[in-house]
Amino acid sequence: MNVLVVNAGSSSLKYQLLDTDTREVFAKGNCERIGSDMGIFGHSENGGAKQTEEVPFPDHRSAIARVLEELEKTDFTIDGIGHRIVQGGWHFDDSAVVDDEVMAKILEVAPLAPLHNYGEAAAIEYCREKYPELPNVAVFDTSFHMTMPEVAYTYALPKDVCDKYHVRKYGAHGTSHRYEWMMAKEILGSRCHRLLSCHLGNGASLAAIEDGVCRDTTMGLTPLDGLMMGTRCGSIDPATVCYLQREGGYSYQEVDDMMNKQSGLLAISGISNDARDIRTRASEGDERCLLAFDMFAYKAMQQAGSMIASMAGVDTITFTAGIGENDWSIRKAFCDCFEWLGVRIDNNKNREAVGNGPQVISAAGSAVTVMVIPTDEEYMIAHDVERLTANNWRASL
Repeated sequence: MNVLVVNAGSSSLKYQLLDTDTREVFAKGNCERIGSDMGIFGHSENGGAKQTEEVPFPDHRSAIARVLEELEKTDFTIDGIGHRIVQGGWHFDDSAVVDDEVMAKILEVAPLAPLHNYGEAAAIEYCREKYPELPNVAVFDTSFHMTMPEVAYTYALPKDVCDKYHVRKYGAHGTSHRYEWMMAKEILGSRCHRLLSCHLGNGASLAAIEDGVCRDTTMGLTPLDGLMMGTRCGSIDPATVCYLQREGGYSYQEVDDMMNKQSGLLAISGISNDARDIRTRASEGDERCLLAFDMFAYKAMQQAGSMIASMAGVDTITFTAGIGENDWSIRKAFCDCFEWLGVRIDNNKNREAVGNGPQVISAAGSAVTVMVIPTDEEYMIAHDVERLTANNWRASL
């Protein structure tokens, strides 16, 4: 199938049109600054150079409309459309073909991810209106984590409150973690049973995956929980929110913005949320940047210990996403913390593991296999479109 994959963020929209069989990407691009007076539209085809232009994007409907307009100029066919949805809430433990009922549920759980679900829903609605004959499939970041046991996802709050407001751990990055498991199992076979999947980027999370089943993950009710991230603080004492409002006079919105947009690597380094910028300054001896890297690795290692405990062991560790795939120093610092578990990495393999596909970086004799596996969420979304709609698609040919 030729599947258009749509990934709508809070103020952006990325897309790829790819073949689920060959994994060839025919076209891809992005819409930036949605909701601003003027946005930027970028588009490329068949691996060519990206062409950009300024386009007004008042909302997500206008963004996806521009994408489809551009694709209609080509000879490419679209057999189905897959949409990344950040929050599936308590409704979805798998991807779903979109109908009116699914749309209603996506909007019902939107308060759990208001910056994302509403924009994603708008993109889906436009695609359904524009091409009513094409199947649309919603792929939820949270669905992979719905296998967590009750002891892992339940918060120690009054049950009536949790039930009324659906308060629990949902996790995120599920599509990426699912891809890490699929690829690790494909490469290692029977040697892979207990996987610690490390999605380390501007957004970061860990997942404990035992024989394909998620046992626990670090993100919680929202993607703010868990690891320290690019601009997100990660896990802190929850009373910090009350303290800042009571003693600092901050409003709810100001605290929310602070913890989501002004914290993490940005706050500690004092210069950027981009690990590349921080690495450069750290190599020059900048103490705040050195602390930012040390904290990032330490907190990831600390929470990895709880993930490993949830599986009662680990035999495989994978690194993915921007930092996980590209920063050898973070991988080394993380793995060095687990020498007591028999984790050993090959320093040469670790330094060279950039842009070369899935690679094993653990040393001979390591008790745990360590790998770098570049994530491919777009393929996983396209794969789900094919999995859920292929029979009807073939019948229509």
